[in-house]
Amino acid sequence: AGSCPYLAVKITPAIPVVGGILFFFVMGTLLRTSFSDPGVLPRATPDEAADLERQIDIANGSSSGGYRSPPRTKEVIINGQTVKLKYCFTCKIFRPPRASHCSLCDNCVERFDHHCPWVGNCVGKRNYRFFYMFILSLSFLTVFIFAFVITHVILRSQQTGFLNAIKDSPASVLEAVVCFFSVWSIVGLLGFHTYLISSNQTTNEDIKGSWSNKRGKENYNPYSYGNIFTNCCVALCGPVSPSLIDRRGYVQPDTPQPAAPSNGLATYGATASQSDMCDQDQCIQSTKFVLQAAATPLLQSEPSLASDELHLSGKPGLGTPCASLTLGQPTPPSSMPNLSAEAGLTDILPLKEEHVGHQFLTPEEAPSPPRLLAGSPLAHSRTAHVLGLASQDALHEDSVRGLVKLSSV
Repeated sequence: AGSCPYLAVKITPAIPVVGGILFFFVMGTLLRTSFSDPGVLPRATPDEAADLERQIDIANGSSSGGYRSPPRTKEVIINGQTVKLKYCFTCKIFRPPRASHCSLCDNCVERFDHHCPWVGNCVGKRNYRFFYMFILSLSFLTVFIFAFVITHVILRSQQTGFLNAIKDSPASVLEAVVCFFSVWSIVGLLGFHTYLISSNQTTNEDIKGSWSNKRGKENYNPYSYGNIFTNCCVALCGPVSPSLIDRRGYVQPDTPQPAAPSNGLATYGATASQSDMCDQDQCIQSTKFVLQAAATPLLQSEPSLASDELHLSGKPGLGTPCASLTLGQPTPPSSMPNLSAEAGLTDILPLKEEHVGHQFLTPEEAPSPPRLLAGSPLAHSRTAHVLGLASQDALHEDSVRGLVKLSSV
């Protein structure tokens, strides 16, 4: 930047103009290489992958002998040379010739050359020409800057001396050092890719030695046109193939399987919200049935006996709990009169006869609400209530019988 005004005045104003043009051309090719599709191959759909696996299994099953791993390569002939097509386990496709899977981009790229970290993208079939123009223009820009920075320092040193020239323009000295160490790698990279273009090879093929003469005399590059000029024109001036990526397409959502209605049980494929709704509806219906059934009497009797007829003076009724009696050895309550009198026996004995006529329902005969689930908590509470009433009345009857035996003794 400090050299441009001095060179424009002392030599020509075209120097900064040419430098600006080269700079913008380098940035344009860099962005075009970075943001263009290198030739990504779309992955196989689930149906295509399943069909391909079926074909591989059929080919494997047709072979006689024991089991062997399915073949994952195919062979095609290109210009008399046998080329193997490898199977990509990530993309589920057989890669076309000269394609390879990039581990950084995680995609199969057509005519894969290499993954450039400086560009931040793969270099392949669709952006190789822009990459080559990028390193070509960068090489010219680096040489241009280095040459005119040295010219600037020399002109200043002739006027004020070398040390004073360094003090007056330290930025020019720094630019000269950076360009000196960068030009060798950039120009060397340009020469290497010029060789690849002239022979119609890729960096990947050259590193692996796919078409090297060391593999055999009959091994040759089937993609070369046999002419350097033709190979360069095909690589740099040929038509750009269309992109295979549908960038404006919409991702199709996975359609869930419709869940069939079930009696309170979540079916396979039903979502959690559907099962929760089914449980809530079932609980509401069960609660309604229990409330309707609670209005019906739990006990059925042939002669309807009132509570006043069953209640004896000084004795607890059938519906009241017997808290003072324990199982095993019944004892008479403190409020009972003397049982030695015959009147007391006559008051107790008829109670036994009347109580025998009273019919209790078993838990199986107890009315239950319709469509009430057998394993639901409401059904268990209803059954426990009926059993509690039956056991309470049976306990009272046993206590009365115990009192009769004591009085007789």
